[in-house]
Amino acid sequence: MVSKKIILIAFILVALVQIYVPAKMIVDRAIVLSSGKEFKFKIAPIDPTDPFRGKYISLNFNENSVAIQNKGNWENGETVFVLLTTDSNGFAKIRSVSKVRPLVSQNFLKAKVNYIAYDGSKLFIEYPFDRFYMEESKAYDAELTYNRTLRDTSQVTYALVNIKNGESILKDVMINGIPIKEIVKQEQQNRK
Repeated sequence: MVSKKIILIAFILVALVQIYVPAKMIVDRAIVLSSGKEFKFKIAPIDPTDPFRGKYISLNFNENSVAIQNKGNWENGETVFVLLTTDSNGFAKIRSVSKVRPLVSQNFLKAKVNYIAYDGSKLFIEYPFDRFYMEESKAYDAELTYNRTLRDTSQVTYALVNIKNGESILKDVMINGIPIKEIVKQEQQNRK
């Protein structure tokens, strides 16, 4: 009888942990989306495929490097904290990079060192939001739409990212302030 109670208690504890972990992940992401500061990162994407997760736009960011003094202080792949500010047009700019987690009140995100310039003068950042996944039926059209915008320098394309306490969530990819999904949807309707 006692062993059945222990098994039942163990079962309940395991079930609670299995519910708690994904629920915590969902709540944490919702908090970043609802109360995190929104940043716009200028991008230049291409469109590869991940066989397990589907079609996505691979995002390459214009603001992805910072000048450094001593390349010996940094290692490829190490975790860093990127302090952010915005320029006069509202686009994200790197203020500085640190190995130490900044104060919570500052706008920063956790990223990785992608690589260090050969001459040691710059540190290149790998952001955790470098893929924007799309619905299969819209991904190819999104790639074509974006490639058209690359040829037209009057078009402004950026990633809309929410950031809070170092965590970041890629909210959308925008072209001239309009979500790329909406542009593709409109283009597909116009072809019908």
